[in-house]
Amino acid sequence: MPPLAPLGRRFLARVADWLIVAIPVGLITLPWAFDGDGGLTGGLVYLLVYFVYEGLMLTTRGQTLGKMLLGIRVARLDNGAVPAGNPGWIRAAVYSLPQLVPCLGTLFWLWNVLTCTWDRPYRQCLHDKAARTVVVRAG
Repeated sequence: MPPLAPLGRRFLARVADWLIVAIPVGLITLPWAFDGDGGLTGGLVYLLVYFVYEGLMLTTRGQTLGKMLLGIRVARLDNGAVPAGNPGWIRAAVYSLPQLVPCLGTLFWLWNVLTCTWDRPYRQCLHDKAARTVVVRAG
């Protein structure tokens, strides 16, 4: 298996993916932004679009666009392959969908993404552990 991806690259890849999804979703949901529930609608649309974006990209390529830009990819822990099928969707779901629960979802998300800073030996976040994946250098 290739070397593990540095945490800095993982973080920057997430920032890139956030921008890749947030900008178009923000522009599309802008008409509802000043509605009574506009912020809620935009947030829900963003989470669902991000979930589908990440799930599709991981199950087909093992990389989101952000991960491609940073030269990293997601691999199955057991064999290093692209996490096609359930592993890719499980990883996307555990990362994105808990945020649908107000407050607790955000706390879970924070715990999830921070676990990779102290997890050994694979630097896995909770979404990696749930899907049995690791993030490695591409190529």
